[in-house]
Amino acid sequence: MVLVAVATSAILGQVLEQQLEAEVKSAQQSVEFMRVPIASGFTAQQILEQQPAPRPGFFLAVESTRGEPSAAVVDSEGDVVALTDDQIQSIADSLKNQRGQFVVTIDGLGTYRIEGVPLGNAFAIVGLSRAGITETLSRMLITIGLLTAGGLLLLAVATAWTIRRGLAPLRAVADTAARVSSLQLDQGEVSIAERVPVRQADPRTEVGRVGAALNTLLDHVDESLTARQRNEERMRSFVADASHELRTPLASIRGYSELSLTALGRGQSTALETTEASLERIQAQSLRMTSLVEDLLLLARLDEGQELVYGTVDLTRLAIDAVADVTPTGPDHEWVLEVGDEPVLIAGDTGRLHQVAANLLANARTHTPAGTTVTVSVSRNGHDAILRVHDDGPGIDPSIKDELFERFSRADRSRARQTGGTGLGLSIARAIVDAHGGSIRVESAPGDTTFEVRLPARPADPVVSSR
Repeated sequence: MVLVAVATSAILGQVLEQQLEAEVKSAQQSVEFMRVPIASGFTAQQILEQQPAPRPGFFLAVESTRGEPSAAVVDSEGDVVALTDDQIQSIADSLKNQRGQFVVTIDGLGTYRIEGVPLGNAFAIVGLSRAGITETLSRMLITIGLLTAGGLLLLAVATAWTIRRGLAPLRAVADTAARVSSLQLDQGEVSIAERVPVRQADPRTEVGRVGAALNTLLDHVDESLTARQRNEERMRSFVADASHELRTPLASIRGYSELSLTALGRGQSTALETTEASLERIQAQSLRMTSLVEDLLLLARLDEGQELVYGTVDLTRLAIDAVADVTPTGPDHEWVLEVGDEPVLIAGDTGRLHQVAANLLANARTHTPAGTTVTVSVSRNGHDAILRVHDDGPGIDPSIKDELFERFSRADRSRARQTGGTGLGLSIARAIVDAHGGSIRVESAPGDTTFEVRLPARPADPVVSSR
């Protein structure tokens, strides 16, 4: 706007100067009518006063052989004002070496554009004041200056509003982050309800994408905190259950140890018989504790990617052996085996996969009533080997179905009778299947419960690097 003002002022000033130059040319014609008074020795003031309507700003200077040089101007009110000798001398000095029109400054009267007119034995100078040009340019510059200042003020307001509006989502993100940072997240049940408002998380804008990303992050953190709290609750429940499980055999071991010591103190005849029975009970309880500890160690090793020894596994043979093992322990159940004639081979750890099948069958035997039919089937679907364990028992309680494979989760409420298990069997089965790159899931309804294990039917082809 400043550059436009300067350029406009320069162009307008040039146009006005050209217009004034043309007016000075026109004013020279009026001097022809003043030839006689000038030659007669009249002063410039006298000549202008004789004019019927002298033009304001008109300048006239005359010199003839009959009179001294004189000059006068017409002021803005139409009065003729004679110039002093000093002012005339200043103009005379300006005339030296000048041709055509030029601008002179008259002390106290301003600037004038003048041009000389020879009149035989006399000489006249006519001119017009430049006050109109100066006033016009001054008004224009003041107007442009005010408009520029006003425009800059409006621009500042609009820019501040635009930036404030544009950064509003970022402030919402910062405020949300500040509120979240003040929450106590290190202990107890925690839920993060703070979110960036939806209108400030528009994914179509850059800042909006930041808000949307923060909301997604907070969703993940909230889910993680919920999972952490759920795991802590299960851990506490497991610790309580494990403590109870370990306390019972420990109490038995202590009791039978004391019984043996007491028997030895009473006499040799009864000591051997009592000690033998006590040692049998101590051994049984020790095995019970050992089984629990081994389950925990197995889970820890599977988490670290250890414990598996790969080889070729015939899933069909594995299912046959698992059913053969569980049949004597569940004579009140009906066990059905559905396998094909062709073996279904996979790459895996035979012992651990047998443990998966055994856990699923033991789960079906333990949590279903007598007379339940349990069907074990092995099939192949593309590159997947599938092991299914189906039963027509009462089904799984929907409230714990999603948590059935979690560690320390117990399904006692879902079946017909309580078992007192530790809740590690299905979690161990899932850990083993996951370690083999497979998946395990369950579908359950009253009278129709199926556990399905999917495993790669063959190992991935090795990648051979070419050199």
